[in-house]
Amino acid sequence: MAQTDSQRDPASVAALFERTRNRTSDLAARLTPEDMVVQSMEDASPAKWHLAHTTWFFETFVLAPFESGYKPHDPKFAHCFNSYYVQAGSRHARPMRGMLTRPSAAEVLHYRAVVDARVSALLADPPHGRRAEIEERVELGCHHEMQHQELLLSDILHAFSFNPLEPAFVPPAPIAMEAAETEADWMSFDGGMVSIGAEKGFHFDNEGPRHQTYVPPFRMAGRLVTAGEWIAFIEDGGYDAETLWLSDGWYAARAAGWRAPLYWRQHDGEWWTFGLRGTQLVDRDAPVHHVSYYEADAFARWAGKRLPSEFEWEVAAADAVDDGSFIDAMYLRPRPTGVRTGLRQMAGEVWQWTRSSHAAFPGYKPVVGALGEYNGKFMVNQYVLRGASFATARDHARHTYRNFFHPHQRWQFAGLRLAEDA
Repeated sequence: MAQTDSQRDPASVAALFERTRNRTSDLAARLTPEDMVVQSMEDASPAKWHLAHTTWFFETFVLAPFESGYKPHDPKFAHCFNSYYVQAGSRHARPMRGMLTRPSAAEVLHYRAVVDARVSALLADPPHGRRAEIEERVELGCHHEMQHQELLLSDILHAFSFNPLEPAFVPPAPIAMEAAETEADWMSFDGGMVSIGAEKGFHFDNEGPRHQTYVPPFRMAGRLVTAGEWIAFIEDGGYDAETLWLSDGWYAARAAGWRAPLYWRQHDGEWWTFGLRGTQLVDRDAPVHHVSYYEADAFARWAGKRLPSEFEWEVAAADAVDDGSFIDAMYLRPRPTGVRTGLRQMAGEVWQWTRSSHAAFPGYKPVVGALGEYNGKFMVNQYVLRGASFATARDHARHTYRNFFHPHQRWQFAGLRLAEDA
């Protein structure tokens, strides 16, 4: 599931654990008990389930194998809060997670507190000769939880979107409008034989092995596609032009009635969007998001460009600065680029669709055991997204990260960047 360096600072692992767990608790503190149990679709999970599942992960993969005299907090929790780890035991059906009214939110928070104390004690006084293994598992659990922090936000936003009260996850502060450029300057890259994939530091197993591949010369837009550009696509009939769309995408768009990005609505000639800060006017200079791969591909064709491959994206990102807001800033929406030039917005604003299928790199082998189920068995019918969003933890962002979703899914914080052959 993950690869890490052999040497770690024990204090930094303990600090990462505390920081990660506290951030999840801070997010949950903004929700009511009623908010925490709702499940708005099969792809989403209740906030309470995210809180319990990430705790089950630490209990199952850290405490169970390493804690002396380990006893489960509640043996029934394993069935309730396992996700898809077949080798870890039975699982409650995913579409039915919203039916888990018990344990209560208060009991889940108590579960978290108990497991936190036990993991912290294990980190402080590990069994002889097991420190490195324990720290590796804790680090892995933290990155797993950071993924679920972002999912918690995307899932609660989807649930809130059905509420006629239009609740805001955080107060709807005014949009900080910046002077924005009107053109996306383009950057040229020579390509050639390049090294792709992670080699050092924490990374998931699907980010490696690092290997050589050939990338033809290409050009990439310096910034992300904006909401204003997407409005131009809408007004030019982009959602009605079948020739722009992949066949599966066209039928998906027709079946679901897509006419704009998810959560957009038009009122009195103005486009509005529902987000984590409630309903606000669409910021035309900020990156568009909540679009599917199918929509991103159709937009690229309309613009006379294409989506980059994940290899092109990684080549371009090698020297880029992570200038986004990330979840750490709690801005919780993408920001316009301002008047900056050059390659920017590579991470910390929205995930970026690539045209690459989520497939194994040459020489890839999943790790042995239940943790090996994390990425490998999902290498089919999904596309890779690169970068990171405003809901991603900065600790979790890296240029080799391979996020992946099905091409029709659009409840995630996903946008796009254009590319073309040189």
